[in-house]
Amino acid sequence: MTTNEDCPLLKEKERIDDLQRNGYRIIQNPEKFCFGMDAVLLSGFAKVKEGDKVLDLGTGTGIIPILLEAKTKAAALTGLEIQPESADMARRSVMLNKLTHKIEIVEGDIKEAAKIFPAASFDVVTCNPPYMIGQHGITNPDAPKAIARHEILCTLEDVVKNASALLKPGGHFFMVHRPFRMAEIFVLMSQYKVEPKRMRLVYPYVDKEPNMVLIEGCRGGKPRMTVEKPLIVYKAPNVYTDEIYDVYGY
Repeated sequence: MTTNEDCPLLKEKERIDDLQRNGYRIIQNPEKFCFGMDAVLLSGFAKVKEGDKVLDLGTGTGIIPILLEAKTKAAALTGLEIQPESADMARRSVMLNKLTHKIEIVEGDIKEAAKIFPAASFDVVTCNPPYMIGQHGITNPDAPKAIARHEILCTLEDVVKNASALLKPGGHFFMVHRPFRMAEIFVLMSQYKVEPKRMRLVYPYVDKEPNMVLIEGCRGGKPRMTVEKPLIVYKAPNVYTDEIYDVYGY
């Protein structure tokens, strides 16, 4: 971890974390919002071919584009983020890793994504969207953590609708979400012609219920979905399984 005393790109209360991939690092402010395991797992689940153009909706501080640049041979990656402070941190992380020739951070609203970018212009769209419906339990609906976790500024339908509009025919959509919303997810994907093709449930422990679901859809794809083997996070308290260590790159 690097503090703002060690790096001129850092602002007050920010830090730099090592991503364990290609020597890449990311700027975060722990008082605002830091990326979680869901973003890392999504970067491992997404399939990006050489030469693909990738868009990450609601990119936050840019974690998914940076990890995908490290793991794939994408031609170009774009992150769309509505919160100016997060978009600014993402841009500085891109600069820190000398990736300005590969990654662009655009400040804008997911609900307007289909107007910001040309239609059918991306091979891959990824998203780690807010999981919770409404504002139940929120004390400050304008706080970055609340915006990241609750559907305050965009809904699941906004995400799927705009992903569909921006994907090329045959392009692929990758999302991480919560299992309790799977029925809604599949209905919306079918409604917007993003056919569910692959799914993987993530379990904290082998004997617990799943708490995440990774989903792949294909724009205009034919009906047929593969359900992959479960992904188990911990084999003992605070001890990751070998597969999780592999995803993280340790």
